[in-house]
Order: sequence, then C-alpha cells, then structure tokens
Amino acid sequence: MAQPLDDQQIDAALANLPGWRRDGDALTKTYRCKHFREAFSFLTRLAFECEEYNHHAEIHNVYHTVTLRLSTHDAGDRITQKDLDLATAIEHFNWLKP
Repeated sequence: MAQPLDDQQIDAALANLPGWRRDGDALTKTYRCKHFREAFSFLTRLAFECEEYNHHAEIHNVYHTVTLRLSTHDAGDRITQKDLDLATAIEHFNWLKP
C-alpha cells in the first residue's frame, strides 16, 4: 500500500512540476487545448501513460479544456509518490501549455 506524503515532500515536488498545484489531498492541473481534437489526442496519450504507471487520473474534459486530478485511492485518496511520478511523466510527454 502506498504511503501518503507529508506537506514538505509535496511542496518540494510541486516546485518541479510547473502548473500543478495542490487542491486538498490531490494534485491538479488544467490544460487548455486549441480544440476538442487536440484535447482528445492529449487524453489518448494520457491513457497510455496511466496504464504504464498503473495509476489513473481523475479526468474532466469539456470541449478544449482538460483538468486532471491525481490522488492515490489505496492511500485514502491522499497524495503519494505514485501521483508525483505520474505528474512528472505527464510533463515529460506533454506538448500542451497550461
């Protein structure tokens, strides 16, 4: 079972994740795409990354706006290293600007 991170660990990690922020016990980021097709392409790529990490984002998509929310269910819906790892992976493939 994944262990929740403390505030200092989370704050330190967020310093290296541009556009990501803490919202309660989750990490969030919103992406604004040019159009729906670009948003859907981003989501398709995201699906592969989530499967690779065996960790899945909560996703909200409306037209060209995609909001991701990461927390670890088996840690009581709190932020763990799994969330930071997935957010970092998303940043490495992301071609969108927040």
